[in-house]
Amino acid sequence: MTLLGSLSVTSTVLGLLQVLGALGVFLYGMKVMSEAVQRVAGKKMRQALAGITGNRFSGLLTGFMTTSLVQSSSATTVLVVSFVNAGLLTLMQSIGVIMGANLGTTITAWIVALVGKFSVSTIALPLIGIGLPFVFIGKDKGKSWGELFLGFGLVFFGLGLLKDSVPDLKSMMKEDPATAETIRQIVTWMGGRGFVSTVLYLLGGIVLTLMVQSSSAAMAITITCAMNGWLGDLHNPIEVFRNSAAIVLGENIGTTVTAWLAALGANVHAKRAARAHFTFNVIGVVWMLVAFVPFSALVWNLAEHLPESMRSASDGFQTSEIAFATAIFHTSFNFVNICLLIGFVPHIARLVEWWVRDHAPINDSPRLQYISQGLVDLGELNIAEAENATRQMNVLTSQMFDGFVHLLNQPQTDLSAEVAALKKMEDDCDEMLRDITSYLIQCSSHEIGPSNAGEITSMLRVVSEYEEATDRIYRLVKIVQRKYEKGRHFTEEQHRELTALCSQVRAILDLCANALSGVTGEMLENANRIEDRIDRLRKQHNKGAVRRMQAGAEVPTEMLYTETNNHLEAIGNHALNIIESSQRSEQALAARADD
Repeated sequence: MTLLGSLSVTSTVLGLLQVLGALGVFLYGMKVMSEAVQRVAGKKMRQALAGITGNRFSGLLTGFMTTSLVQSSSATTVLVVSFVNAGLLTLMQSIGVIMGANLGTTITAWIVALVGKFSVSTIALPLIGIGLPFVFIGKDKGKSWGELFLGFGLVFFGLGLLKDSVPDLKSMMKEDPATAETIRQIVTWMGGRGFVSTVLYLLGGIVLTLMVQSSSAAMAITITCAMNGWLGDLHNPIEVFRNSAAIVLGENIGTTVTAWLAALGANVHAKRAARAHFTFNVIGVVWMLVAFVPFSALVWNLAEHLPESMRSASDGFQTSEIAFATAIFHTSFNFVNICLLIGFVPHIARLVEWWVRDHAPINDSPRLQYISQGLVDLGELNIAEAENATRQMNVLTSQMFDGFVHLLNQPQTDLSAEVAALKKMEDDCDEMLRDITSYLIQCSSHEIGPSNAGEITSMLRVVSEYEEATDRIYRLVKIVQRKYEKGRHFTEEQHRELTALCSQVRAILDLCANALSGVTGEMLENANRIEDRIDRLRKQHNKGAVRRMQAGAEVPTEMLYTETNNHLEAIGNHALNIIESSQRSEQALAARADD
């Protein structure tokens, strides 16, 4: 008995490891495929998400397409929370994307259901065979396409392994009767209780999704277990289907936890987006519990009208029908839920705004408060926050420069408060440089494509130039303050010359703002012309200062004047460097696109 018991335990452990291994192949394939899709189309997906208008239907479509591509609603919703946190999406816009993500993730159920209707190796191995050469010999996008095929093949291969490694309860009764009997008793206890059974299986779906941290993996496990008799007697297929459908409802709630956790350290707007995802899914589950019996009966009726080739099974059981019915339920539930609630997006927004109230005083700090990317690897999609923070840095630099010009035009007024405010802005720029640099280094630690690698390199140079420009502006502020405290005055001619030079510097700073959205050849030529003009004006002004000192003018005042010219010219150089760095990044991206 001891030997038999030991063999039974060993068999159980090996069986469990086989299931975990199959699940690991599936999840790894999903990871490879998702990251490859992001490298192939990540920039376009970021632009699509960031460019969503107030139209909730465009957000719905974008969320559906993004999730269909990356095959992870968790990745899409974490990305949405990230964009809301960065100010790139409003709460209203994010709810539309989340609705679309819920519909996009239903494709996984159809893939799992289809796996049972053909030999997995006939499609998985050819896909891996197509992708593998590109992984080794391909470059840039060619390699990414290879990884896409490889990942997709591994997804099918993992599903096939999962299907084969999960034993059906009937055969398990012969091989490991003790374990099988325990499972049968649990299933019997949970089933046959009407509404209570539905709730129990729903709670099981929540726990399952929390354990595997992937609604796609949870869906694969659910359908596989249903097809192998773990969710009820296969002689009563509609009961098995209803149990699997109840688990699917739980998975819809469990998948919201990832975005909830990601928003814990984010701002109030990101928290509201995560709560909106939770609210939308919970409302859907609540009304579905009320209508569960007739709705599931309707879905089962639809499944019974599927083509015979999709419903038939060699074992005499309606296992394929259960799988496709679960896929139909998942898709139809999310679709109907969207149709019912899309008109109530403003009400959901108001509900979560009431739920997550902004009690703290308005935080005007421009620091980059990015969310943790540890929960979901967003790869190519996670630099949008840094892009937005770089634009904020541009705004801050321009505001600082305008503040300096205001001080320069008030030579007889004590503006110590304004000087202190400008000092705080300079400190904010220093902090933003550290934040953005740290975040970009974190982004580059993930597997990213060459286009994003070039973009990250360019952005690191750009933010460094902005920080140096703000340092120069603050030195100008200190010169104006020192001039006031020492009682020194520029002549009308000097003030007129500085005003002309400041207008040129302001013009090139305006070009910097436009360069962050794209650099044209005309823009670069214009920037070079302005920088040359700034350089000529600085030389002319400094020569004039030397002549005046030789003629007996006050040397300290002329030295302050010369120093002001030099700092203004240096700001112009930093601005030109920003534009050239942005242009080099675009040229590299275009060259890779041509390849």
